[in-house]
Amino acid sequence: MQIAIATCSKLPDWEVDDVPFHEALRERGLDVPHIAWDDSNTDWSTFDAVLIRTTWDYMERQEEFLQWAQGVEQVSRLFNPASIVKWNTHKSYLRDLEAKGVPIAPTHWLDQGATVDVKEVMTQRKWTRGFLKPAIGATARETLRFETDEEGLHLAQAHVNRMLANEDMLLQPYLTRVEADGEFSAIFIDGAISHCVRKIPVEGDYRVQDDFGAKDERFEFSSEQLAIAKHVVEVVNQDLLYARTDFLYDNDGRFVLTEFEAVEPSLFFRHNPEAADRLAEALCTRVQRALLAS
Repeated sequence: MQIAIATCSKLPDWEVDDVPFHEALRERGLDVPHIAWDDSNTDWSTFDAVLIRTTWDYMERQEEFLQWAQGVEQVSRLFNPASIVKWNTHKSYLRDLEAKGVPIAPTHWLDQGATVDVKEVMTQRKWTRGFLKPAIGATARETLRFETDEEGLHLAQAHVNRMLANEDMLLQPYLTRVEADGEFSAIFIDGAISHCVRKIPVEGDYRVQDDFGAKDERFEFSSEQLAIAKHVVEVVNQDLLYARTDFLYDNDGRFVLTEFEAVEPSLFFRHNPEAADRLAEALCTRVQRALLAS
């Protein structure tokens, strides 16, 4: 059984969260190469399966990334599948989930090429603080928290004008509770809940990634939080190898989905090493089953 892990060419040296997973694969006798997804010298057909993990440089090359995923799936088995990669790499998937009853943050959708008056939207929505983020993005890329005073609106309008020239965006109220409560994540492996974590930003910040000094810790979801997380996975209704659901409390106290991550999320194995073994077992089982059926 030959499996490759798709990564990026400039993976940060500090990224070690998947190490327990790599060890779990080696314990199963697998020497799994890590290959940049855009490596033009790789023949992906030589692998029985390709697992997407740390492909963290596709955000400004989404179309190329989608073409790669579709190409791999034509010659091998891709986890998660190319159809999910296409759907999940643009935040319009949140609209799909909201339409099926999943609570998300209030959102004003901004289309590429549109002319948008940020002040007008904020006034109509009665939002006193705002938040902007691109529809294709990760690790707080091109996000902006702003006030509705003259300076804040000027910065927000300039940001929107620049970004909408090339891509879609989301305008939302700034969810202030992130600063105190952090962001909550539930990790699913092979469709079942595995473990949960809480990510806490530096004081006064909203960015919950460790790139910006944020901390994370093992966290036990309440029964209500867990029911919402499970509902999201049920609504997605796909046989996914792994997924992560991210939540914040909105300004009305609702537990809302901010991201559904099924392409390249950190799975926080550092807070549950046993989960790495579960993922390795689930991956091997799926590949072996597919090989036997072919």
